[in-house]
Amino acid sequence: MDYTPIIISVRTVCVSIVVTVILGLAAAKLVVSLKTRWLRTVLDGIFTLPLVLPPTVAGFLLLYIFGVKRPFGKFLAEVFGVKVPFSWAATVLAAVVVSFPLMYRASRGAIEQVDPELAESARSMGANEWVVFTRVTIPVAGPGILTGIVLAFVRGLGEFGATTMIAGNISGKTRTLPLAVYSEVAAGNMDTAGVYVLLLAAISFLAVVALNIFGDRRGITH
Repeated sequence: MDYTPIIISVRTVCVSIVVTVILGLAAAKLVVSLKTRWLRTVLDGIFTLPLVLPPTVAGFLLLYIFGVKRPFGKFLAEVFGVKVPFSWAATVLAAVVVSFPLMYRASRGAIEQVDPELAESARSMGANEWVVFTRVTIPVAGPGILTGIVLAFVRGLGEFGATTMIAGNISGKTRTLPLAVYSEVAAGNMDTAGVYVLLLAAISFLAVVALNIFGDRRGITH
């Protein structure tokens, strides 16, 4: 059995979840803090869009933006020497895009439930907005944020469609576990595909179980 899809998937999801958490929290804070309702609605729609788009469509849009013949992709290639399509970085990009909405929506919902008086009390004691957000908002909203992290992690691990479009299915380079399942089934290697499927299912199951255990201890209701 080829172990490189496991290694590639682990690397991809470990990097992508860090980026997803940072972007998701930043986007949630931005939207919650906005006073203009129409702007909040527009941004919420944009941030949620990858959740409702077919993954292949999201992958096509990424390929359209980052393709070396497109303006932005050409700029990256000529100025920085970075070619995103069909690289390992593309697997990370795809995982971030498809998992971001889950992190964003869970974080936004959790942040909106935080009592505004807590933040005001911290501000009255001289705390700046960064301190309020990191020392007050995030700890209080922690359970909901953790839910977003777990869901985003599992979604990134299982990403297939967008990855196929922008990263391809290159053995030893961009072939993640979901792509390995597809490749092994196409080649008729059902036993190997079954091992990959069991591994993906086990990791996802353990992540959800861990979240439920933590939720029970913290009194989180789902």
